[in-house]
Amino acid sequence: MNLPPAVIAALESVVGSGRVSTDAVDLEATSHDTWPLTTKWAMVGRHPNQADVLVHASWAHQIAPVLAIASREGIPVTVRALGSSVTGQPLPVRGGMVLDVSGIPASFELNERNFTVTASASYNGGDLEAEMQRRGLTLGMSPQSLHRSSVGGWLATLATGQFSSLYGGIEDLVVGYVVILATGETIVLSASPRAAMGPDLRQIFLGSEGTLGVITSVTLKVFPVAPAELVQTFTMPSVSAGLDFLRDQASKGLRPFLVRLYDLDEARHVMADESFSSPVLFVGTRGLPQVAEAEMNALTEIAERLGGAAIGPEGAQGWLERRYDFSTVEKRLATPGGFAETIEVAHDWDQLEGLHSALKEALAPLADEVLAHFSHVYCQGSSMYLILLGTLDGDAEAIERIEKIWETTMQICLDRGAELSHHHGGGLARSPYASRSLGSAHLVLRKLKAALDPEEILNPGKLGL
Repeated sequence: MNLPPAVIAALESVVGSGRVSTDAVDLEATSHDTWPLTTKWAMVGRHPNQADVLVHASWAHQIAPVLAIASREGIPVTVRALGSSVTGQPLPVRGGMVLDVSGIPASFELNERNFTVTASASYNGGDLEAEMQRRGLTLGMSPQSLHRSSVGGWLATLATGQFSSLYGGIEDLVVGYVVILATGETIVLSASPRAAMGPDLRQIFLGSEGTLGVITSVTLKVFPVAPAELVQTFTMPSVSAGLDFLRDQASKGLRPFLVRLYDLDEARHVMADESFSSPVLFVGTRGLPQVAEAEMNALTEIAERLGGAAIGPEGAQGWLERRYDFSTVEKRLATPGGFAETIEVAHDWDQLEGLHSALKEALAPLADEVLAHFSHVYCQGSSMYLILLGTLDGDAEAIERIEKIWETTMQICLDRGAELSHHHGGGLARSPYASRSLGSAHLVLRKLKAALDPEEILNPGKLGL
């Protein structure tokens, strides 16, 4: 759509002169995130998800009047913060407006007595964690994108961290937050520390990907930094034995901060040893020294009973030191014809090994390497994270291959009743499959959308909406 000059002027009256852009370079830049498919699109000059206007909010109080203009004029609004999504969540599919909230000043208020911190949603996660660390605290939230993502984005995408087996996902770590509805109301959602006054309404906007409201402030739990930490690396005789370990330790109520199982193909990568001959397991415990030691002893007993062998802390420690490194994927994508993709799914214990086998077999012809590891462990099952790497003749072929990889993976997961995403969210990558994945529950999402965003302006084209 071509926005009339009067609309541009109205937006500038809210956010200020120079904060509204229709420049082609700006619009192209916000038509991509870090999803490998859109990275390849950018390399070949394709910009299919492009807004008509880019609006930079300077303060949270500007959001409601911007949404009021959009509602009145029927302008779709896609909220964007740091753009670190790997599935296309902040990309506009119906043109309209990209509302950039990354420039809203970052601020936080720490309540050490209650072990909570309230931060602006625009706060870079890595920066906030650094502030907590300086005070002997941690958020317990450590996604690989920690230094590239915002705390508001964590809620919007229902994110989780690499140490979720101890601290939980964002749904466990969030205490409350503030959200602005498309209709302009500001809603405060909280519990101190728990509330049973009707449904837990805090859950409504978690994972909603900007389709139901705009999160502006977040209150999170914080934890004292543990006085002791132990890590160990185990070889495991098979993926099956490794999955038995994950299930067994979870069923016994153990809470390692680190628990990751790599199949043989990825074990060779993570151990930097092409001759490595078995799946590998990383575990780590945190807490009071006697507790961390007792928990590590219990984990060692389980691993050894299942045929595992401790080979020292170096493998696990090496991973901890480079856990935010995304360069393997980035370097492959930067190569002409190179492609890479990361897809995380989840399933129950009685289906997980079969899902792993089916996906490895189906995807093997589509990539040079298909790597898999299991992390984020629950009593009922675990996530499984796939990394695919390959090189073709050109970028056009690479784009087609990435699309085929997604189609194949999603269909197998649907056929086997697996969860299509564990923590990357839906975005553009999974939106075509959302209604089938959610089944009858998709009706609830559609009814929420109709009630909270009656003009349907917020982030259309996501979650099957």
